Amino acid sequence: MFSEDETPASALLRVANGVKFGTILADPPWQFQNRTGKVAPEHKRLMRYGTMALDEICELPVEEISAEPAHLYMWVPNALLPDGLKVMEAWGFRYVSNIIWHKIRKDGGSDGRGVGFYFRNVTEILLFGVRGKNARTLPPGRSQVNMIQSRKREHSRKPDEQYQLIEECSWGPRLEMFSRGVRDGWTVWGNQADESYAPTWSTYSFNSMAVAAE
Repeated sequence: MFSEDETPASALLRVANGVKFGTILADPPWQFQNRTGKVAPEHKRLMRYGTMALDEICELPVEEISAEPAHLYMWVPNALLPDGLKVMEAWGFRYVSNIIWHKIRKDGGSDGRGVGFYFRNVTEILLFGVRGKNARTLPPGRSQVNMIQSRKREHSRKPDEQYQLIEECSWGPRLEMFSRGVRDGWTVWGNQADESYAPTWSTYSFNSMAVAAE
């Protein structure tokens, strides 16, 4: 949680408390812009959390709290891929790969309830970047496919499957930025990063861990 007298940067450094993290997972609160360059207003159903401008995200002192070597996993919407790559570079990481989250229905088909101006989005991108030498993934990563297929939960929440994948492929200490709630074995940071977190809007009745077909 942030205190009233903190900036995001100072809050991040406080939570890190001098630790250099070997693995960082981030789900930044991206701002979308319309074709005129203005911040695009979200649909009123989706106005559920604050966003940050691209420069504000880039300026977070992530490089300062990153070990060498280290891994970065960062979620980015399809439309903002160039911004995601810019942030990764600003944080001191080099893009090398990605993991795709394919959102599926109960029967295993694509969940077409996503939004998109050009196509109906049924995927999200988890960018993977490295810093330092000898930054290859741990042995389980050599056989890990770069796709997660699961059912979505409340707005913007990412699949629980990401945690097992990351824990098997990347070393600690581990930090989750813009976290919702807490997780054993991880340091968490964000304005919803506490044990009392619960969605304040209607969510789906099923969990993302549900199998594709039941």
